[in-house]
Amino acid sequence: MNKMDYISIFGLVSVLYLIIRVDARAHEVQGIDQNKVGFDDNYVVTWGQNNVLKLNQGKEVQLSLDRSSGSGFESKNHYESGFFQIRIKVPPKDSSGIVTAFYLTSKENTHDEVDIEFLGNKEGKPIRVQTNVFTNGKGDREQKLVLWFDPTKDFHTYAILWNPYQIVFYVDNIPIRVFKNTTSEGMNYPSKPMQVVVSLWNGEDWATDGGKSKINWALAPFKANFQGFNNSGCFANGEKNACGSSTYWWNTGSYSKLSDSEQKAYTNVRQKYVNYDYCSDKVRFHVPPSECKWNN
Repeated sequence: MNKMDYISIFGLVSVLYLIIRVDARAHEVQGIDQNKVGFDDNYVVTWGQNNVLKLNQGKEVQLSLDRSSGSGFESKNHYESGFFQIRIKVPPKDSSGIVTAFYLTSKENTHDEVDIEFLGNKEGKPIRVQTNVFTNGKGDREQKLVLWFDPTKDFHTYAILWNPYQIVFYVDNIPIRVFKNTTSEGMNYPSKPMQVVVSLWNGEDWATDGGKSKINWALAPFKANFQGFNNSGCFANGEKNACGSSTYWWNTGSYSKLSDSEQKAYTNVRQKYVNYDYCSDKVRFHVPPSECKWNN
């Protein structure tokens, strides 16, 4: 996708954004100024310490990837429901083989996980966003889309809503994927306490062209920047079902499904920008996985 493609699409996303903003349910963290929440308030560096740089008095963090290491950080707390968002600017130019990730995970062998991953690409080609959902250690629920803007040029907000009804992935308040809680139908749904994890790492074995396009180390270090470190979530405390309470705003009935304006924007994204859905992959799945009939 060239520069003119991004410009021509920009008008469309502006309209979609207005649709979302007309809805009174704009997903802003209630009562908290995002710009006043520093990295150290909610997060800790977990690996690649030499490749982590704190900027603007801890209001921005830069992760780097070089031949020696990638880097990452995670939330201090475990959560059992919430609305989690962060602003990201991914590595520019030739980022083939590089993965920038923002996700929730419980980490153990039979882990639950909810992923947003940016799959780097050769310069001039679009960076794809891959989402995935793991339950009890089983994933293989990938969906991929090309964004309507260039995510290397500026910060954009990426978010995950996780409540007893649904998981919704958002880009700048626009829903791009919904994964519904269908445990009543015998399906699995992420329910284990999870941390928020952010990382920049070497995924050249699979991330770009199925692993054919490798990292150009002559361009290292590769850098991704992050802002907005607040999480609106219920801390895991061992009390059963406590984090499903409707006293938390993200668990109220209005967040049990998409609003009408969100549904319109979501339908547009699904029709125009999604270019891979595991539910439609007949090579991998001769019969679509059971949850697909509720999530399409």
